[in-house]
Amino acid sequence: MTSFARKVANLLGVAEDRLERLAGGDLSEVLLLRRPDGRCTVAKGGAGIGTEAAMLRSLAGAGAPVPMVEGEHDGVLLLEHVENDELFSPLAWADIGAALRRLHERRGETYGWPVDHRLGTVELDNRQRSDWPGFWAEQRLVATASILDRPWRERVEAVARRMAELVPPDPPPAFLHGDLWSGNILVAGGKLAALIDPACYYGHGEVDLAMLTLFGSPPPEFWEAYGPLEPGWEERRPIYQLFPALVHLRLFGAGYAAMVERLLDQSSRNLSTTE
Repeated sequence: MTSFARKVANLLGVAEDRLERLAGGDLSEVLLLRRPDGRCTVAKGGAGIGTEAAMLRSLAGAGAPVPMVEGEHDGVLLLEHVENDELFSPLAWADIGAALRRLHERRGETYGWPVDHRLGTVELDNRQRSDWPGFWAEQRLVATASILDRPWRERVEAVARRMAELVPPDPPPAFLHGDLWSGNILVAGGKLAALIDPACYYGHGEVDLAMLTLFGSPPPEFWEAYGPLEPGWEERRPIYQLFPALVHLRLFGAGYAAMVERLLDQSSRNLSTTE
């Protein structure tokens, strides 16, 4: 067992062999405790557990289903275990679309979030500001590319300098999950059961949609339930997908270089059409 498992076992007063490692957990260790009464608790570790707990409570306050926070202790976040049958049926996708629309209709006054966060080792600069192109250019793309090799940095910076030509100046500041891919969506019985692992902030709602379509595409039932999209959203999608692609390049290595290259090329072509 790991040192984190020993910490969780001591915290919960159980033997280490009562803990099971859950699938996933690419960025932090995640353990499951099955209690004698049938209840289950999930334990997560990491430096940002307090921020994650606050984000989960904020999502719940906005009407999104999330695991209940059971406690925060010494670098351990304890969460309710939510059943997940992993069956992304058309009904489940419709429920996800409707829930995401409700979440995006919760608006903030500025872009960003009251505190910074992180995705693994990638720091997220969430300083609040009223300039959306500036936020996306500087606090998402340039900041994330800042420790990459010089050719990557220069290409990202070149696109970022013309961000005002690629994204709207002042979209409504929608409440974003911030890391919305299918692995962070739990479904059961044809419904959305919970959103997990948030990286919340206020921004353009298309950011969540871009992330959700980075590794696949939801079926028509999702889009029908989500409702109308803004004109030009498909042209904006590459610049919004570039951020999670850069995060993956930093966290998981050169296997994501081709994705970053493709999205930079698409964004550059979109710039050329505006000239």
